[in-house]
Amino acid sequence: MAIATGRKANLHGSMLMITAMAIFAIEDAFIKAASETLPVGQILIIFGSGGAFVFACLAFMNQEPLFRRDVISRPMRIRVIFEITGRLFYTLSISLIPLSAVTVILQATPLVVVAGAALVFGEKVGWRRWIAIFTGLIGVMIVVQPGTDSFSVLSVLAIIGMIGFAGRDLASRAAPASLSTLVLGFYGFLAIVIAGALFIIWQPTPFVQPSFEANFYVLGAVLAGAIAYSCLMKAMRTGEVSAVTPFRYSRLLFGISLGVVLFGEQLSFAMLAGSSLIVLSGLFILWRGRRVSVLK
Repeated sequence: MAIATGRKANLHGSMLMITAMAIFAIEDAFIKAASETLPVGQILIIFGSGGAFVFACLAFMNQEPLFRRDVISRPMRIRVIFEITGRLFYTLSISLIPLSAVTVILQATPLVVVAGAALVFGEKVGWRRWIAIFTGLIGVMIVVQPGTDSFSVLSVLAIIGMIGFAGRDLASRAAPASLSTLVLGFYGFLAIVIAGALFIIWQPTPFVQPSFEANFYVLGAVLAGAIAYSCLMKAMRTGEVSAVTPFRYSRLLFGISLGVVLFGEQLSFAMLAGSSLIVLSGLFILWRGRRVSVLK
């Protein structure tokens, strides 16, 4: 019966993860569209404020207090730092390089999360899955192409953002159970406001009066982000990390499709080859995770 319960939790968590990835891809498209006329710092502040307001309202409706002692616990402090890092550098990369390339690089997040789950939480990850993790990272290197004429230093922004998101997801796993998804979402979006403010301090840019289209894009990003964020946080707290996390690769399909269809981006052979390695590594990790769960 314990195995059945574990399988059901993993299935539920996987469906939540796929839903989150689809909506996150839509959020990315909105942000990229908004970045054509609005400064990155302004987008982050508006986006973060809108998301925090949504989660604050939902928490109020559910009578969940936003301010409690667990909010300043060590995992939450670490989570805020990674959230700021991930959001700032990822948003910068979306605004500066093709959405499809950023999406591919982001797919290294599950590899880092699974490795972190083994190192930090002691989850069992055998040598086969470790090989898969390193194979996936090689796929990322093929996409980035360091040391070649095709390499862009701007790709490093996406890599730093990816590491930030992986750290945030692991910290969410360690966050006190007393903190609901709504509370985590509220503070996650507040961290985005801080990221925007820090970027404006580092690179002062005057605010721009948003056009109707820009307002529509930012509002769409806020709504998509709030929904996707909720699904992601629930997914990371449902089932095993090593079983649920690989489904983050579904974002690859959604992100590349939006990049090609909406922004006319082209797919290179290196991107396709690297993406294939990343996806195959993720599928292998998923298969091994299920097999280990059944053997238990």
